[in-house]
Amino acid sequence: MSVQQPVASDHQLARLLQIGVVLEEVVEARAAKHADTADLDDNVRALLREAAAESATHREQLDSLVEDLEADTIPFDEVKQLVEAQYESDKDFDGVLYDQLCNEETAYKFYDDLIKAVEESEASFSIDRDRLLSVLREIRSEEEEGVEEVTDLMEKGT
Repeated sequence: MSVQQPVASDHQLARLLQIGVVLEEVVEARAAKHADTADLDDNVRALLREAAAESATHREQLDSLVEDLEADTIPFDEVKQLVEAQYESDKDFDGVLYDQLCNEETAYKFYDDLIKAVEESEASFSIDRDRLLSVLREIRSEEEEGVEEVTDLMEKGT
């Protein structure tokens, strides 16, 4: 399964959306963990808390799309392995901001690829394509904003 190819079925779309859910869980968990670090600047802590809350919202949006699909879902343990293999979400990075930047960039790239795969698909899905793309574009836009916010903090030397 690849995000580089058009999405061919509800089952494949459900699987890809589940990967998005796992990505959001990774971002949420790591951001929340880092936000609890005692020696952070207030701006960094606020960014991390906002990122964790945003990821929880994205996860809920993706879960809603998966529920509306008429497809069998894949156990999350299998999806998590796919995420780690495809996007290397389990690598360690130096520094809290570098870690957050990697997470935001990974999520942005995933949604960008998924949107292209849905747009290039000629398959009919059991959910409304316009709604699906609208949700995915909104999430991708918020991930892009997250990348910019982290980059701005990094440039300020926070």
